[in-house]
Amino acid sequence: MSVDQKTVRHIARLARIAVRDDELEALAKELNGILDWVEQLGEVDTSEVEPMTSAVAMAMKMRDDVVTETNLQKEVTRNAPGAEDGFFVVPKVVE
Repeated sequence: MSVDQKTVRHIARLARIAVRDDELEALAKELNGILDWVEQLGEVDTSEVEPMTSAVAMAMKMRDDVVTETNLQKEVTRNAPGAEDGFFVVPKVVE
């Protein structure tokens, strides 16, 4: 994969970063170096490595799922900007 000046300009626009035209060539070289390094990672044999979520083995702390209070509908919707029949009233988002 190779990044050219046009691609750098596009990435900068998506990231909302101001990049001058005289900086495009240097940024393209840097991005290409990063992408070359990432491609090298694909050559590493990880077939014997088990997937993990942390470098340190940990067990999740669990607690009993106990209901402490019930029917809080009125209390929950009391401070809502808009509520009707126990439900939040929100603006329509699909037209």
